[in-house]
Amino acid sequence: MDGFRRIPRRIPRLDLALFLFYTPTVFCNPHTRTPRKDERAAMESLKQKQGRANLIFEILDPLYTFEKTALSYRSAFELLIATILSAQCTDKQVNEVTKTLFKKYKKPMDFIKVPITELEQDIRPTGFYRNKAKSLKGCSQGLVDLYKGKVPSTMDELLKLPGVGRKTANCVLGTVFDVPGVVVDTHVKRLSLRLGLTNQVDPDKIEKDVESALPKERWRRFSDILIYHGREVCKARKPQHEGCAVFNLCPSNAI
Repeated sequence: MDGFRRIPRRIPRLDLALFLFYTPTVFCNPHTRTPRKDERAAMESLKQKQGRANLIFEILDPLYTFEKTALSYRSAFELLIATILSAQCTDKQVNEVTKTLFKKYKKPMDFIKVPITELEQDIRPTGFYRNKAKSLKGCSQGLVDLYKGKVPSTMDELLKLPGVGRKTANCVLGTVFDVPGVVVDTHVKRLSLRLGLTNQVDPDKIEKDVESALPKERWRRFSDILIYHGREVCKARKPQHEGCAVFNLCPSNAI
């Protein structure tokens, strides 16, 4: 069995042909080189990519928790603040900071009134604290000026807030308001590229490419799945190929 790659145990019967198409090294010559991402992308039609993306979804979906975010929050406003703080920071570290932060700052006006130097020190452990403090103040001011202090429930409205991009907006919309969207964080970006779902590096373009590969009702859950899979298995420095349930569907399985 040397050279043969592990096959996921659960493969839907109707998708077997698609699975075989993407695992030629298992069923033909185990020593054949796996095509590079750019080669696989050139070979693959949109329909084939959609079939593969949905098969990846179906294999990974039952393996991970259905929690929509690991960030701790009690309101849409707290989630908005926590998501802004989560840029280039772990959810665990953000939760440690917000544990005391949300006792001190309960509404947008609290962030507006506090001296920025004090706010910077309160969020310092999350990193990039000066830029984040400006974003929190700007976002809070925008909420008060535009929406009477309430977090809006549409993408267009959220994007009018300083410090809020599509990733933050999609996180809040999907978690609090059940609005479909792809949250492109560092894990989703990395795995989307490795899985050959995109060849883009711009998060907005990656979002559109992933959306085109899946039905709308799967967008948010797929984001969560990729985030959890990226943390547990498909890590940035050393992917754990032996523990990957979608190894044979991944064009980057030789890295």
